[in-house]
Amino acid sequence: MTTNLREVKIGDTCKVVKLHGEGAVKRRIMDMGITKGVEVYVRKVAPLGDPIEVTVRGYELSIRKADAETVEVEI
Repeated sequence: MTTNLREVKIGDTCKVVKLHGEGAVKRRIMDMGITKGVEVYVRKVAPLGDPIEVTVRGYELSIRKADAETVEVEI
């Protein structure tokens, strides 16, 4: 089942299938370590839903909801 990173529940691990978006936004997400095939663990979501805190490649990362929507994942 594929969805976007924003829809993944707290405590779930997912695998990145594809990065949507273009240009600088896509490059910034890739520079943070979110690339095709990597496992992402959703740690927390801020009280108002933005940002989302995830663990990628062994380190914690906060990502905006808008950016998380561009990351297609498989649960």
